[in-house]
Amino acid sequence: MHEAFHEPEVRVQILSRGELLAPVRALANAMAMRCGLDDLAACHLVLAMDEALTNVIRHGYEGRPDGSIWITLGCLPSGDGLRIEIEDRARTVDPSALKGRDLDDIQPGGLGMHLMSSLVDVYEHAQRPGGGMRVVLEKRGQTAVAPAA
Repeated sequence: MHEAFHEPEVRVQILSRGELLAPVRALANAMAMRCGLDDLAACHLVLAMDEALTNVIRHGYEGRPDGSIWITLGCLPSGDGLRIEIEDRARTVDPSALKGRDLDDIQPGGLGMHLMSSLVDVYEHAQRPGGGMRVVLEKRGQTAVAPAA
């Protein structure tokens, strides 16, 4: 079960264009720091978000540059993490049909779901009422670092 926003902090709308991802990554990184994540945890969350947005652009909108994507970023109520919600009106997919490729199947591509779920504490995707999809990503606290030997 994921936490809700303490209060949504930032909500932006972008078009489904790859060149708009860099400013969104910068915004997410700044918010992650503000919400108490360390550099590594912030990088993990931003990478997962970038993968989710790329999937919306590539698969949901099938490369069309005019699709709307809404991104909401907010600190978790605990004050030590960031929640990102990504919503679109792209092609709707049955969430139970979304599965990552078998990790033993070595070939380029198809590992985004494995990547996203391994980088964040919460990774959820669901159909939106009225069409499209919704992805929730949460990252809490600081990333544990192994002590030096």
